[in-house]
Amino acid sequence: MALDIRTILSAVESHALASGYFAQVNGHEPMSPPISGITAAVWVEQIGPARGGSGLRSSTARLVLFVRLYSSMVQQPADAIDPDLMTALDALMAAYSGDFTLGDLVQEVDLLGTYGDPLSARAGYLAEAGAEYRVLTITLPLIVSDLWEQVP
Repeated sequence: MALDIRTILSAVESHALASGYFAQVNGHEPMSPPISGITAAVWVEQIGPARGGSGLRSSTARLVLFVRLYSSMVQQPADAIDPDLMTALDALMAAYSGDFTLGDLVQEVDLLGTYGDPLSARAGYLAEAGAEYRVLTITLPLIVSDLWEQVP
């Protein structure tokens, strides 16, 4: 079996688009700051065997995606930046919990961290291209069963 990364990334981007909270959803980090609203970006962070999830014939993989939510720090009212980001984050966390297999593309979203770090998000700030963003970065661990054949 081959990793269908384009379809998996597309499914994750579709969850963000379907939420209605994002002005833009990218398959990469944005090159310029969002002027208004919230931008989401999705990319691959890590991949490797899922410890304890593989058999003797094939390896199950743990594919970790980052989904980062960006909001410009110069938006008004400033007091709405974090609540708006958290509302969008809440919608995505609910989507990942509700579509546990991303439409049967993966074995599961590792919600509770059976194979490593669980589904989670971390808040922070990012300065890029002369602009400052408030960001929430989601760690989205996906388990892809029987990805690599093991040949003795």
